[in-house]
Amino acid sequence: MAAEKSRLGYKALAVFVKDIKSEIRTRYAIGSIIMFAAVTVIAVGFATGGVGLDRDLQGIVLWLVIYFASVAGLGQSFIKEEENRTALALRIYARSSSVFGGKYLFNLMLLTALVIVIIPLYIVLVGLEIDCYALFISVVILSIIGLAGSTTIIAAIISKASIKGVLFAVLSFPLILPLLLMAIKGTQKSLLTGAAITDGLPELKVLLSYAVVMSVAGFMLFDYVWND
Repeated sequence: MAAEKSRLGYKALAVFVKDIKSEIRTRYAIGSIIMFAAVTVIAVGFATGGVGLDRDLQGIVLWLVIYFASVAGLGQSFIKEEENRTALALRIYARSSSVFGGKYLFNLMLLTALVIVIIPLYIVLVGLEIDCYALFISVVILSIIGLAGSTTIIAAIISKASIKGVLFAVLSFPLILPLLLMAIKGTQKSLLTGAAITDGLPELKVLLSYAVVMSVAGFMLFDYVWND
């Protein structure tokens, strides 16, 4: 059993490394999400004219930028396999759980790169003032974990459809909406003067539950989606 789990983990890592090498060659996904997010944040910064947004609006705009940027790039994780006709080879090489694990890690890496780039830019251009960094960072970490899980399984579902880009956005929004609402509320609380991490415990519990449910559900359902 331990050897089997180790082999599955090794192949998941191999899928993850393959996607990284492919992304280094094309730079499609990382370029799409970072450029979209950067242009949006810069546009918001210039539109406000240095006045700054209300703190509630800052939280809303931040997560809308992250969401739409993720839609621009994360949907490609399985679409490229179908378009390049490498999906069959991937099915032969690894079990479905390993494929999902590798794609999940890749999307999580892309989201991590996105927030690392976008949050400092957002702080500078929009004037984001974080009072409780512990709460803010916790919200961001749990949110991108949940977002990676949900977008990975959705990308697998729509990879064989004819209208992939539009369908990804349509399917992802209802599923990701609860995460966005909790991420926005948690972020807004972290911006309040005198905020503490305990203030955001309700949102953190929901975000943690969402991340666990989407990750587990993704692993459980992916075999049916991938081999259908």
